[in-house]
Amino acid sequence: MGSGSSSEIPDADSLRRETGFSQACLLRLYRRFQNLDSSQKGYLRRVDLQRIGALAVNPLGDRIIDSFFPEGNLTVDFPGFVRVLAHFRPVDEEGARTRGPDEPEPFNSRMNKLRFAFQLYDLDRDGKISQQEMLQVLRLMVGVQVTEEQLESIADRTVQEADEDGDGAVSFLEFAKSLEKMDIEQKMSIRILK
Repeated sequence: MGSGSSSEIPDADSLRRETGFSQACLLRLYRRFQNLDSSQKGYLRRVDLQRIGALAVNPLGDRIIDSFFPEGNLTVDFPGFVRVLAHFRPVDEEGARTRGPDEPEPFNSRMNKLRFAFQLYDLDRDGKISQQEMLQVLRLMVGVQVTEEQLESIADRTVQEADEDGDGAVSFLEFAKSLEKMDIEQKMSIRILK
């Protein structure tokens, strides 16, 4: 398995530039990836990620795990693993710099964090959050503490408040606008990913 030095990390320099992770953080993530890789084949399967305790108890854990496997992929390699986790990297105020016109937006930017959150709700990937999709998320998050009638009322009201164009669903832009006062950068950051 090796010591996990940065020279063992596939495309370490490229991943650091792309994700903004420090060399030390990338090395910690690589060690974590290796520990999760129960088959030691260089990739993770859904079952490997389901062993992470914090995801197991998170009501949206399955949806977060889904984000590691886009387009029906059954495995994720280390670069894919790191790219998803980069959405949760805290915004580094002192290290912030103006990006050039040809540089992609950082994974941990406000808009990319919002896109990531949006896809957790948009189950059918049609670019809209329907009342039914909102209801499914609410069911996951509150469990049996609220009646079905109350949940439906909350889902209806939430969609109606965010739905500016009156189509009965929430687009990404409507979603982003409805959360403009929320400190999404803080809420979607995992401190250890600094």
